[in-house]
Amino acid sequence: MAKTAIYPGTFDPITYGHIDVIKKSLKLFEKIVVAVSDVENKNYLFSANERIDIVKKALFSDLKLDKKKVIVISFTSLTTDLCKKYKSNIILRGLRAVSDFEYEFQLAGMNRKLNKNIETLFLMSDVENQIISSKFVKEIVKLNGDIRKFTTKSTIKSLKEKYE
Repeated sequence: MAKTAIYPGTFDPITYGHIDVIKKSLKLFEKIVVAVSDVENKNYLFSANERIDIVKKALFSDLKLDKKKVIVISFTSLTTDLCKKYKSNIILRGLRAVSDFEYEFQLAGMNRKLNKNIETLFLMSDVENQIISSKFVKEIVKLNGDIRKFTTKSTIKSLKEKYE
């Protein structure tokens, strides 16, 4: 069993789709590094520190995942550099639909060119969570819709506070 896998993303906010990928990966790896991207070319709803706090509350308070097995960090580097830092050769990526595949395929190829020892592992979330995206969750909550089927209680609280 490989020890550590890196799961990079924006997590703006974390959804049950992301959580499915994390839970499934915990069956395959001893430790998961949930790496919250903080690159400047994105237009985030939440700051990196807010997203880290939201992810930690969702994973550790709402879901009671083991803090020894999941680390939540922010990063501004290449994901391949993050792999070196955490001595991992596995990047985790979630796939929802065929439309995700082309982008993810290209990203995996670029990461492989940057470091030939790194493999990208694609995981599907459960069927009921495959349609969930952070973008849609933000739009629904902004329009006062019910997002309980899409994310955790603490994340919903953070979203509602942001839009008040």
